[in-house]
Amino acid sequence: MASDLVLFQVASIVALVGMGLGWRGVMTRYSGFYDLTTAWSMMFWGILLGGFYGKLGDELILIPYYTGDFPLRNFILCLFLAVIVHLILRRERVRKTGSQPTTGWALGLSVGGMVGMYVIYRVLESGINPSHIATAILIALVSPRGHALVFCRHGYDMLLGKRWKATLKTFLLSALLLGSIYSSINDPIVWIFVIPVLLLSEKKAQDWVWAAVPNPARRRLRRIWSDASRTNSLEEE
Repeated sequence: MASDLVLFQVASIVALVGMGLGWRGVMTRYSGFYDLTTAWSMMFWGILLGGFYGKLGDELILIPYYTGDFPLRNFILCLFLAVIVHLILRRERVRKTGSQPTTGWALGLSVGGMVGMYVIYRVLESGINPSHIATAILIALVSPRGHALVFCRHGYDMLLGKRWKATLKTFLLSALLLGSIYSSINDPIVWIFVIPVLLLSEKKAQDWVWAAVPNPARRRLRRIWSDASRTNSLEEE
C-alpha cells in the first residue's frame, strides 16, 4: 500500500510538472492580453473532467488493453469527451469574450495532465527502469500539451463558426492521442509519429491563441513588441 501511495505521488508530481511546462510558450507569450480569469477557472474544471476521463480510460481501456475492445471503447469515451468540451466552450461567459481558444488550451492542459497521471502510474507500477522513466517523462510532456492543442483548435474553430466540425475533429484527434499514449507503453516507436505532429501544431497554435486576443489588446501588444525590439537594437549597438 505504501509503495502504491509513493508511485501515485510521483505520478502526480510528474504530471503537474508537465502541465506547468505546457502553460509556457503560447499562453505566457500573450499573458495579460486575453481572458486569463476564465482560463484559470478552466484549469480547475479540467482537473475534475480529466480525473473522470482518465479514470474511465484507465479502467475501460488501459487495463483491458488486450481484450480487443480497445478501439470501440476509445471512440465512445472520446466522443463523450468531445461533446463535454464543446458544451464548456459554448458557455456565454466564454463566448462573450471570444476566449474559446485560450479557454480550450487551459482546459486541455489540465485534462491531459490528469490522463497522464493515470498512465504514468501504470507505467511505473510495472517496474522502474530507464525505459519506463523515459516513457513517463514523454507522457508527462505530450499528454497535457497534446490535449491543449486539440481543445485550443476546437475553440478556434468555434470562433470561425465551425461548431460541428470542431466537435468531430476533437473526437477523432482525442481518440488518436489517447490511443497513441496508451500504445506507447509497449511500443515506444509511436513517439516517432506523435512528437513531430505536436511540434508542427505548436506553430499553428500561435494563430489560434492570437485570435482570442481582443483588437485593442492586439494593438497594445504590438506596440510593446515594437518598443522591446527597438530597445534591444539600441543595446546591441
